Amino acid sequence: MEPLTPRSAPPEASTTSLITERLRLRPLGPDDIDAVYAACQDPDVQRWTTIPSPYERQHAEHFIERIVPDMWRAGSNFVFAVEPVGGGPLLASVNAHSESGVWAVGFWTVKEHRGRGYTTEALRALTRWMFTELGADRVEWRAEAGNEASRAVALKAGFLLEGTLRGALLMRETTRDAWIGALLPSDLGLPSRHPYLPARP
Repeated sequence: MEPLTPRSAPPEASTTSLITERLRLRPLGPDDIDAVYAACQDPDVQRWTTIPSPYERQHAEHFIERIVPDMWRAGSNFVFAVEPVGGGPLLASVNAHSESGVWAVGFWTVKEHRGRGYTTEALRALTRWMFTELGADRVEWRAEAGNEASRAVALKAGFLLEGTLRGALLMRETTRDAWIGALLPSDLGLPSRHPYLPARP
């Protein structure tokens, strides 16, 4: 197989949509403001993510109308809404973001739609897109140590848990330990841009 190469320009939000058996992933847009605002009232979403707390409607408006489009144009963070493939309510949100050349994923699930595998299915589609369209060599998942729900989703999506990073996550002005896992192109049967030589056991 030929090695993957990154795109010369960021994907455009207006033409990007990922389809799975049950789901459609599309960029968050203004029609999602009410649903995102409602979902982010969930104490678990506020506890385990970096969103403002309390979360007000103006936060959802600013994020979706200003921040999300800017990040798509910059190619730094691609935030998707997850919905049923035939249309329906917001089920979750997933994102692919890059910092210092390292690609990573983030996600949350609407409380009423948890436990049905939607976010796992969305992550599998997202990570494949990151390898094939963004040219990622490695995709990381990080969560505050203790976030069992996030870890369960990551493991089901194929991430290999690699350990605990001390003081690696800043949450509300406090550094916290973080769990880290990763996915490589070869984990999905995809080629890599560079040969991979793993350490010997």
